[in-house]
Amino acid sequence: MKILVVGGAGMIGGDAALHLAAQGHDVTIAGRTPPVADTPLAQLPFERVDYVKGEYNRHALRGFDALVFTAGNDVRHIPEGQGADYWKEANSKGIPRFFEAAKAAGIKVAINVGSYYPQVAPQLVATNPYVESRKLSDDGVTALSDENFRAMSINAPFVLGHVPGLDLPMFAAYVQYAEGKMAPMPDFAPPGGTNFISTRSLATAIEGALKNGEGGASYLVGDQNMTFQDYFGTLFEAVGREKPPVRDEEHPLLPDSAIFWGRGGDLYYDPPADVVERLGYRRNDVVRALQEIAANYAS
Repeated sequence: MKILVVGGAGMIGGDAALHLAAQGHDVTIAGRTPPVADTPLAQLPFERVDYVKGEYNRHALRGFDALVFTAGNDVRHIPEGQGADYWKEANSKGIPRFFEAAKAAGIKVAINVGSYYPQVAPQLVATNPYVESRKLSDDGVTALSDENFRAMSINAPFVLGHVPGLDLPMFAAYVQYAEGKMAPMPDFAPPGGTNFISTRSLATAIEGALKNGEGGASYLVGDQNMTFQDYFGTLFEAVGREKPPVRDEEHPLLPDSAIFWGRGGDLYYDPPADVVERLGYRRNDVVRALQEIAANYAS
C-alpha cells in the first residue's frame, strides 16, 4: 500500500511511518519541513505539505492509496501573536479541507489521529477552544466517509515515545529534571493523572485501522492509566533516583494550562475492548517507552 503520512517528521507520525515501512508498505513522509538528515526518517521520500495554508501538490495526492494524518495543531503550535482562533483555521477547517482534497484525489482510506478529550471529557468541548477544534475536525473527517472513501479518526490520550534521530526538547527536559539537573526546581509531581499511550502502540493501532477500521468511526484508544507521580517517577527511577513526592501546586514542566480537566483531578478510562480487538494494537507499553526515553536522553 502506498501511504502518505502527514506529520511524519514528528514523534507520532515518525513512529507510524517507520512502523508501516517496516511492514512492507511504500511510505512517504509529508509536512512543512523534511526530517533531520542522516536519520531513519530521512531515508523515506518527502513531500512538502502545509495543509493550514493549503500549500501542497494536489496532483501528487493521486499517487497514494492511503493517508495517515498526524499533524493536528495543539497548544505548542500557535504562532506568535495569534490566539485560540488559530485552532479554528488549523484544526476545525484545515483538517477536513485536506481530507476533502485526499478524497477528490482518489485516496481510498484516510486516518486522522486526533485527541481523546471530546470522547473522555465531552464537557470541555463547550469551554475549551482547542478541544472544540478537535471535535469539529473529527466530525468533519468522519462525515466525508462513503463507500469509496473510508475515513476515520483514532483519538489518543497523552502520547510518549522515542523516534531514532528525533530530538524532542520536552522529553529531554523531563529526563534532565529526573536526573536532578534543573535545580533549583524542586522534585515533585502534581496530583492527578490520566491515560497514556506509546507511539509504538499508536502506530500499531494505525496499522490496524488501515486494515480493519470502519469508515465514519471515531476510535478511542489508550493504554495505561497513571498518576503524574508514577509518570515522572518512572523517569526518576530509570535514572537511579527515587520517585518524587506529590505537591498540590503548578509544575513548571507540566503547567496547569496543559491539564485541561484541572490539577488534582484524573482523566482515567479503559479503552473499549472492541476497539482494541478491531485495531489489534499492543498494550502495556508505557513503562517501556518511558524507560527508552530515559535511556536516550540521560547524560
